[in-house]
Amino acid sequence: MAQAAEVRLEGVGKRYGTLWAVSDVTLHVGRGEFYTLLGPSGCGKTTLLRMIAGFVRPDTGAIWLDGARLDPVPPWRRQVGLVFQNYALWPHLSVFENVAFGLREQRVRGDVLRERVRAALRQVGLEGFERRRPSQLSGGQQQRVALARTLVVQPRVLLLDEPLSNLDAQLRAQMRTELARLQREAGITTIYVTHDQAEALSLSTRIALLSAGAVVQEGTAWEVYHHPRNRFAAEFIGAANILEGVVAEVRAGEARVDLGGGIAVRAAVPAVGAAPAAGSRAVVCVRPEAIRVVTGGAGGAAAGANALAGRVGAATFEGGRVRYEVELNRGLLVRADAPAAPGDAPAAPGTTVTVAFEPRDARFLGE
Repeated sequence: MAQAAEVRLEGVGKRYGTLWAVSDVTLHVGRGEFYTLLGPSGCGKTTLLRMIAGFVRPDTGAIWLDGARLDPVPPWRRQVGLVFQNYALWPHLSVFENVAFGLREQRVRGDVLRERVRAALRQVGLEGFERRRPSQLSGGQQQRVALARTLVVQPRVLLLDEPLSNLDAQLRAQMRTELARLQREAGITTIYVTHDQAEALSLSTRIALLSAGAVVQEGTAWEVYHHPRNRFAAEFIGAANILEGVVAEVRAGEARVDLGGGIAVRAAVPAVGAAPAAGSRAVVCVRPEAIRVVTGGAGGAAAGANALAGRVGAATFEGGRVRYEVELNRGLLVRADAPAAPGDAPAAPGTTVTVAFEPRDARFLGE
């Protein structure tokens, strides 16, 4: 395997007519990272990937590979491998010939070619499949062939464009594990495009969340999930309760936020950035798993926690957890994920409960 490379994008943009599909994106992907471009359809993530691959030329900015300017280099000389969403296998060629295709283009022949193809197929768990055609393979096996075909030419950067989107849910989960193993063993710098938050959170060393062609937030999976910078980030990555109100008071590292209708919550003041001021508008995020559903009155809530009275609107049993929707005053709805203990039946719809959460789990959001 060729030495993994680092990739830098500086002020990269791409315009189609008057529309900027990508606007002023600056990123650094370190050697051996599994870096994910995450966002909804049309946010510019695939355009970014294709600019790195060389199939789209940026209108602004520059792309660098280990300090060398990459954007003027033609795709076939970039030492970058791209796995397409639809795998793009040759249907009339065997698995062996599909994997060998890039090597033949590089004029690799004979025993060297055969050994490298077999090594690539061993790497993806398809040894013994050399004579089969793509039509004789499952979707997961076709994806492995596409990966082997890319890895066999020893790229310095691996680009993956939604490679799991054509698989069913169970196989997608299995292939996430396989992708993580392959990337770790190969040590190759990987840039992965997806709209699936579960894929991004489970695979990535870092994530860049995109919206409307721009990077909204960048960080580790833990950072972007637990410390979203704005409402878009909070709602796109995971479920989120968004509570809107006005800061009534700031004291002792906490702010009391009036949600209206006699409901108020306390939230920890952000450690970074300007503290909220009394009278200012506030948007607070609370993840469902941070909320406890307490029956039998507020006495079951921990001391110092927010405790809000409500009524169960829906309770959905999902095996290891119960997903609650709790109605508070003035129609405010709060979602909570509670562990489903074997001896505890879920609270039935209509049950009066208290939803409780710690002030430290209530995150202030930017606009």
